[in-house]
Amino acid sequence: MELVLVGIIIMLVSLHFLQLYRVKQRDKQLEYLSKRLKEVGEKASFERILLSTDDKAIQTLLVQVNEFLDRYQQSSAQFKKTEQSIKKMLSNVSHDLKTPLTVVLGYIETIQQDSRRPIEEQTRLLTKIHQKTLEIIHLINSFFDLAKLEADDQTIDVTGVHINEICRKNILSFYDMVQMKKFEAVIDIPDTPIYALANEEALGRILNNLFSNALHHGEAGKTVGFSLEYDEHHVNLSVWDKGKGIEEQHQAHVFERSFTLEESRNKAFQGSGLGLTITKKLVESMGGNIFVESTPFQKTTFLIQLKRISI
Repeated sequence: MELVLVGIIIMLVSLHFLQLYRVKQRDKQLEYLSKRLKEVGEKASFERILLSTDDKAIQTLLVQVNEFLDRYQQSSAQFKKTEQSIKKMLSNVSHDLKTPLTVVLGYIETIQQDSRRPIEEQTRLLTKIHQKTLEIIHLINSFFDLAKLEADDQTIDVTGVHINEICRKNILSFYDMVQMKKFEAVIDIPDTPIYALANEEALGRILNNLFSNALHHGEAGKTVGFSLEYDEHHVNLSVWDKGKGIEEQHQAHVFERSFTLEESRNKAFQGSGLGLTITKKLVESMGGNIFVESTPFQKTTFLIQLKRISI
């Protein structure tokens, strides 16, 4: 009986020391995790924390910590990218505001310095002041439009719309410009009524921007085109031209705000880098997608894909 009691006591003492050992090991591992987390946070590095352990609870904690670090690092990288983008956009907007404002100031000073100018000359200068003022208002409105879209502060209601009619109406609005620039227009809109989930006002603005881009950047090819196609699930609207196009290395960036490389086409709003960014945001707000494909001086196509519905 005494041997049994001694055996039990020895077993209990052994279990106690084993438990103490495990507690000390866990404390050491937790202390290591705390130290490594502090180092990663201070360095803002992209490291993962590695630790060899048989403790299931520590293993689970380690997995969750590394998943948190991954999300933190991704958010940090995205924040830096967004911060740089905002700084660049503000710099571009500042520059684009400064240019027309300087011109306006020059015209005003010209009128003030010589009030005896012929009325025709004064009228011409005032007309130019008016035009430049409209450019400034347009730029400021575009900046705030993008800010609202990115903050989800602008509601875009989507309903079933007759795509054929919207496209015809917007294309007709460019008829005079196409004629004046002596472009060839290649239009393909089927007679079959096609309906899609969209917002008529937003879609009109999108098409207006893309047609303006095509006419501005398609001068070399003197051809602008539009096609409307559909399948069981989607409606595809393509605006294309045969102008200078977009080099392959720039195609992935044309929808980024502040992308204003001289050879890019994102110049719809006085080079501010807002035009195609707003277009993309509007398309996505309607549940659609937009793509670009370009072979310089052969064909550059902007494709809008919307969800098709049956009415």
